[in-house]
Amino acid sequence: MPSSTATVVSTITVANLGGSAATYRISVRPAAAAQTNAMYIAYDVTVGANDTTTLTLGITLATTDVITVYASTATVAFNAYGSEIA
Repeated sequence: MPSSTATVVSTITVANLGGSAATYRISVRPAAAAQTNAMYIAYDVTVGANDTTTLTLGITLATTDVITVYASTATVAFNAYGSEIA
C-alpha cells in the first residue's frame, strides 16, 4: 500500500472452527507501536464452539498501523474486510 493511502476496515470476522468455546483479542497498534491496554478493541471475548462472530467497525488505518489478533486455541480464524482509500 503506498504511503499516501489509508485503509478502512469495515468488518472483522472471528470464526471458531473447533468443538469447544475459545477466547480472542483484537487490537489496533498505530504506527506498529508496542502493545498497550488502550489499543484493544476486544479482549478475552468468548466465541462459541463452531460459531462465528462478526464485528462491524469502520476503523481507518494508516499504512503503518497494524491489527494484531490472538486466540486461546489454534482453531480460531480471523479475517478483515475493507477498502483502500487513495
